[in-house]
Amino acid sequence: MTGPGNPGSGGFDTWATGQLAALRAADRWREVRTFDARGPVGRLGDREVISFASNDYLGLSFHPAVIAAAHAALDRWGAGATASRLIVGSRPVHAELEAELCDWKQTERALVFPTGYAANLGVLSSLGGQDCLIVSDELNHASIIDGCRLSRSPIAVARHGDIDDIDRLLSETSLPRRIVVVDAVFSMDGDEVDVVALGECCARRGALLVIDEAHAVLGPSLAPLAGFDGLRVLRVVTLSKALGTVGGAVCGPGPFIDLLVNRARPFIFTTGPAPADSAAALEAIRITRGTEGDALVARLADLVDRLRSGHRSPIVPIIAGTEAEALGAAEALLEQGLLVPAIRPPTVPPGTSRLRVALSAAHTGDMVDRLVAGLDTLGLRP
Repeated sequence: MTGPGNPGSGGFDTWATGQLAALRAADRWREVRTFDARGPVGRLGDREVISFASNDYLGLSFHPAVIAAAHAALDRWGAGATASRLIVGSRPVHAELEAELCDWKQTERALVFPTGYAANLGVLSSLGGQDCLIVSDELNHASIIDGCRLSRSPIAVARHGDIDDIDRLLSETSLPRRIVVVDAVFSMDGDEVDVVALGECCARRGALLVIDEAHAVLGPSLAPLAGFDGLRVLRVVTLSKALGTVGGAVCGPGPFIDLLVNRARPFIFTTGPAPADSAAALEAIRITRGTEGDALVARLADLVDRLRSGHRSPIVPIIAGTEAEALGAAEALLEQGLLVPAIRPPTVPPGTSRLRVALSAAHTGDMVDRLVAGLDTLGLRP
């Protein structure tokens, strides 16, 4: 029943239509596109394209051993974990994966989450609070931003990559606890944090350091952090980028992981990761840690250097300017069979819309050369 006090859905229909019109007018409209692919080459509609949009940095999503591990887990445990991990959703493969993560990252404990996004939400919402200042880099990933919001902590946003600003913000608080959270490599700019300076700052100020390694396939190394006495570090790891599978994990000291098990709502109140996904991730880590992994990383570094000499990550941003300019460049490349996404606000600041090139060890030198030629036709230099 509708009436003066109950307008029904009409008000929301009008609102939603207006919001969609505003998105289109601002060139910020998005829609899902189906990419039928196994690796960097696939079909987008009726067109074959080379994708430079994937985070599959080492090409492990279609590695035969990774696929075989997933098949074996699927046959043994079925399609899903069937419950949260604190009920009956934890399988032996989850424990094996956590043990491998501990050995790989040289931490006391690890906890696997269904996604990297959930891992960031879990860490910050569990360890923050009104007595804890969280200092967050202004270009941190959305999952970190949302975790900060859920923490109910006072939040201080530091200038991007400015360790002196982080130090100042830490020094100005009277709160008894402090957390600094950063991406190791920033997802839209492809630049990396100064690990040594950040570790020194957090150790001196007594701040817990939470560092998200999602895109850190070529570095930076976090080994220097072990040299700072008293520094506590939590390492957030994604399984869905360089490892080519799906999931996330938090690696760090035992007491912190125990707190996550008991407090992290994204862990407690969701079904555990599918066993096949965890088995695939476990195999992908083992490949990454071996000689084949070393060769894949070296190949990726060579391809990155081919596109932008001296660049330190597989993410290569090419600034276009306005939303319309970025969309036009992406469409022009697509006409040449090259899929490079246009990144627009609110993902990046207004006026910095860009093409985001993501390279993979699965690309060939000819593919990268074709991309460089395509960019040259548009007057865009990587």
